[in-house]
Amino acid sequence: MFASATRCHLSTAIFTPGSAARIPDAYGAEGSITIDVASELTIGYDTSLRRPQTPLKIEEPCNWLPRRPETLRPEPLSCKISPWDSDLGFGMFDGRRVLVTGGAGFIGSHLCDRLLQSGHEVLCVDNFYSSTRCNVEHLLKHPRFELIRHDVTFPLYVEVDEIYHLACPASPVHYQRDPVQTTKTAVHGSINMLGLAKRTRARILLTSTSEVYGDPEVHPQREDYWGHVNPIGVRACYDEGKRAAETLFFDYWRQHDLTIKVVRLFNTYGPRMHPRDGRVVSNFVMSALRGESLTIYGDGTQTRSFCYVDDLVDGLVRMMGTSHAVTGPVNLGNPGEFTIAELADLVIELTGTASAVERLPLPADDPVRRQPDITLARKVLDWQPTVQLREGLLHTIDYFRSS
Repeated sequence: MFASATRCHLSTAIFTPGSAARIPDAYGAEGSITIDVASELTIGYDTSLRRPQTPLKIEEPCNWLPRRPETLRPEPLSCKISPWDSDLGFGMFDGRRVLVTGGAGFIGSHLCDRLLQSGHEVLCVDNFYSSTRCNVEHLLKHPRFELIRHDVTFPLYVEVDEIYHLACPASPVHYQRDPVQTTKTAVHGSINMLGLAKRTRARILLTSTSEVYGDPEVHPQREDYWGHVNPIGVRACYDEGKRAAETLFFDYWRQHDLTIKVVRLFNTYGPRMHPRDGRVVSNFVMSALRGESLTIYGDGTQTRSFCYVDDLVDGLVRMMGTSHAVTGPVNLGNPGEFTIAELADLVIELTGTASAVERLPLPADDPVRRQPDITLARKVLDWQPTVQLREGLLHTIDYFRSS
């Protein structure tokens, strides 16, 4: 009865005389229709065009506006949905349909693993600008996994229940290669994913970054610290791009009551890191395994906090599972603080090499200290990292050595 330009799953409602309904269109906007009949009318609409229209069976009358079925599950409704329609997530498949942008990246691929293990359908979207298909090759034959090559700066029309928005180059080597495209990915990509979330009424999580704090004057960094960022520096395309993305997420929350989650990721490491992404852990490990000198920028006293990827993914999943009232931002990272010189010594020890250390000038706008305050994550998510740096480095070294 009603159709739009995009695919939508079957929805059904009972309307009382004169009641109004709001029907979302392809772009997340809503139009209103009014039913004015002498008696109650059952309306079914199916815009997927995959089968003839079949109204959903309503066994008991109830009043509710048409919306995605999964948003109805927590509500005490009197209507019963027949289990034969597996398209709605009932019957044959009881998990959620989850979109992961940047899903073939370092963190994204581990998140896809976790979501599949939890019984969900996973749609992995990536343009492979800074990632590799190899990270998800082991998942390609999984019946609940789908891989799409797509650039999030262009709209995407799919039906999902949750969106993990990770897509954006995250290492200086990659995001400084094409800074204009990095800003477009952060801003346009977020606009497109927020529009998709609004249209499908999906929950959406943004992986922001500790770079929004810049070179911090407050230590450790709490979520209420506004940061100390150079808006015109060489790192600004990433720093300010993520700050703009956070702004968009909270504006959609205020203006459209969208269910948003914002997390700020600190340094993360582990298997599937790109060997040439310019991050300190991968740089040190690859240099040590080749017997080359480890390059330290500056005097090595600048600090970082390193979170193992499995711990981080657990934090992401916990954040997505919070109530509508929990928006973030929430810091996710390991509060253990190490100097870069200490990290270099540990990598040399664990790889068993005799690599030397050389020092070069510190890059522009490189922060001197970086450590998360995870008090909020402990309180809201009951989360804290469990993998120690030595243990995580051993796993990471084994991965690089074998690959």
